[in-house]
Amino acid sequence: MRVSLIVSTYENPEFLYLTLKSVMNQRRLPDEVLIADDGSGEDTRALVEEMAAEAFVPLRHVWHPDEGFRLGAIRNKAIASADGDYVIQIDGDIVLHPSFVLDHVSMARRGWFHSGSRVILSAATTGEMLSRKIVELPEGAPEHNNPNGRRMPWLMHMMRRYKSGDGGYVRGCNMAFWREDLLNVNGYNEEIQGWGREDSELSYRMINSGLKKGFVKFGAIEYHLFHKENSKDNDPRNIALMEHARKSGITEVPRGIYDLSGD
Repeated sequence: MRVSLIVSTYENPEFLYLTLKSVMNQRRLPDEVLIADDGSGEDTRALVEEMAAEAFVPLRHVWHPDEGFRLGAIRNKAIASADGDYVIQIDGDIVLHPSFVLDHVSMARRGWFHSGSRVILSAATTGEMLSRKIVELPEGAPEHNNPNGRRMPWLMHMMRRYKSGDGGYVRGCNMAFWREDLLNVNGYNEEIQGWGREDSELSYRMINSGLKKGFVKFGAIEYHLFHKENSKDNDPRNIALMEHARKSGITEVPRGIYDLSGD
């Protein structure tokens, strides 16, 4: 099974550096890494080129112009160009546990897609990791006690059906799919712009298509670097699109990986 790891980012090379450093520290490396860049400038491009020259696996920069918050669109572009059978997606403000990819691969099962948890780091812990350029929690950091940071592989498989009936309970920064299944529902709904709900809307359509949603608990651990929250101005409209997917039973959207709208 070939694994494509998609890392979404926008204008934050300092965070992206730690993310990619943790990717290269994986016990089971992905077969390729795609940086899904929502319009960043030259600093990000330079970082990706620098790290690609030293990476253990192919590292590709997938970019589109900055025309606002278009996370779904840039993820679709990365999915379309991915070579893997299995797609794991994270964000560029995430530091991965060394067994993150290994855990997702061990949970992969035909007919399922999966989401996982995250440990939200404090400003102090984030600042120390950035200043020291480290991808391990500093000694004494309070996040060591967070239950979402406990890895127990035997329990991870037993917890697969955790909140499986709730299609909206997903984390877009920690999800994994068979690429074929993403193509079958036409990927992300590009009508959703601005922060939020693109992951839940996709989840509902995948469930509508007959897939089961699994959850990775006590595995696939990741740490979310502290930063200011994005604007949620578009949330009411995005919620309406998500609810339409949940209630209508639709599987595909006109504007996704492929433009089926006829425009």
